Amino acid sequence: MKWTKTILTLLFAGAGFIAQANTNPGDKNTPVEPEDVYGSVVHAGKDKPLKDVIITAFLLNKKEKVAVSNVDGEYGLDNLTPGTYKLVFEKDGYRKVVKDKVIIKPNSGIELNVEMEYKGYELSPSPFHFIEL
Repeated sequence: MKWTKTILTLLFAGAGFIAQANTNPGDKNTPVEPEDVYGSVVHAGKDKPLKDVIITAFLLNKKEKVAVSNVDGEYGLDNLTPGTYKLVFEKDGYRKVVKDKVIIKPNSGIELNVEMEYKGYELSPSPFHFIEL
């Protein structure tokens, strides 16, 4: 029984040490590759994070990458070819946001935070609405 507690204690202590070693931002020997474009998306006027926003990066009118914001409204696009991009932020019920002329340079990241305005859901008329009886 004592050996089991000792082994479990050593395992937990070792796991904590390894986790700390991998998350230490001051460790210059660990390569960190930031996203080319990163940021957060919030509800305009409320500063509430928006999850499930679809972010599409276009280069020369060609779709290059797509990302989706997480629960905290954060997103990241990495491994983009250097160039001038158009970024489109879309979510049902919100007005689309387009950011033109976002310049991506080699080995540098851009923080781009966006506010999206709520517009509600649009209802289209039923095809049965116009039927004469």
